[in-house]
Amino acid sequence: MKKNLRTEFIRRQYMLSKDFELYYYSDRNLKNVGDHSHDYYEFYFFLSGDVSIEIADKSHRLKYGDMVLIPPGIKHHVNILDPEQFYRRFVFWISKDYCNHLMENSREYGYLMQHVSTGKKYIFHFDRFAFNTIQSKIFGIIEEMQSERFGKSAKINLGISDLVLSLNRYVYETNHPKTEKEELSLYQNLLLYIEDHLDEELSLDELAEKFYVSKFHIVHVFKEKLGLSPHQYIIKKRLEMSRAAILGGSSISEVYLMCGFKDYSSFFRAFKKEFGASPKEFRELSTGMKG
Repeated sequence: MKKNLRTEFIRRQYMLSKDFELYYYSDRNLKNVGDHSHDYYEFYFFLSGDVSIEIADKSHRLKYGDMVLIPPGIKHHVNILDPEQFYRRFVFWISKDYCNHLMENSREYGYLMQHVSTGKKYIFHFDRFAFNTIQSKIFGIIEEMQSERFGKSAKINLGISDLVLSLNRYVYETNHPKTEKEELSLYQNLLLYIEDHLDEELSLDELAEKFYVSKFHIVHVFKEKLGLSPHQYIIKKRLEMSRAAILGGSSISEVYLMCGFKDYSSFFRAFKKEFGASPKEFRELSTGMKG
C-alpha cells in the first residue's frame, strides 16, 4: 500500500454524495465547529485526542472505542479540550435514502438507527477487539475508494453494507447478551472462539479439548471450509487485528503482544510477508504518522 488514507479535514457539513461518505481524520490545532445538525446519519468513531461531544445539550467526554451515531436533525458539536493532542477519528455519513435501500434487503440494517431514534442514546462503546475489527473494515473501504480496481463500486457498496450490518449486530448482541450460541455449527463456534481469544494461546490441542473433538477433525473442518489450517487462519486473523491496531494509532511495541504473537521477530516476519512492508513502514505509508 502506498497511499495515505488520511483526509485533510473539511469543515463542510453537507454531503456531496447522495449515498454515503467516509473519512479518516488526524489533526492538531483545529478550531471547533459550531453547533449544527444534518439531514443524514453521522457515524463518528473516536480514536484519540482530548475531546468531548455535545448532543442535544448533553456533554460526553469521549474515549478510545466510542462510536457516536447522530440521527438527522439532532444538534451536536465537538469541543476540542487539548488542541495539542492528535485528534483522530473516522466520520461516516450515510443518507436516509441509502439506509432505506439497505433496509429493503433486511430490517436488521435499521436496528441501530431505530434504537437511537427511540432511546435517545447516541454513544456506544466497543471493546478493543471489536473496535479493531471495525477499524479494519473502515480502512478496507477507504483503500478501495482510493483504488482504480475492477469492481470498485460494487466492492465499496459491499463494504458499506458489511460495516453497517456489523455495527447493528454488535449493538444488538450487546443489548441482548443472552443470545444462545449452542445451535451454531462446530465451524461457527470455532470461529467465534478464535475471534474472542486472539490475544491468548490458541493451540490445536486446546481447541480440541475445548470442543471435545479430535485435532484431525478440526483440521479437516478448516481445510474444507477455508482451505487453510487452523494455525494459518489464526495468524491471518491476528495480522488483520494488528493492521487495524497500527492504523488506529496503537504502539507497534504493544501491538504484537496485544494480538497474540509471542515475540516481535515472528510478528515482524509474518506482517511483512502479509502486507509487503514492516509494521513501521506500513503505518507511515498509510497514515503519514512517523515514529
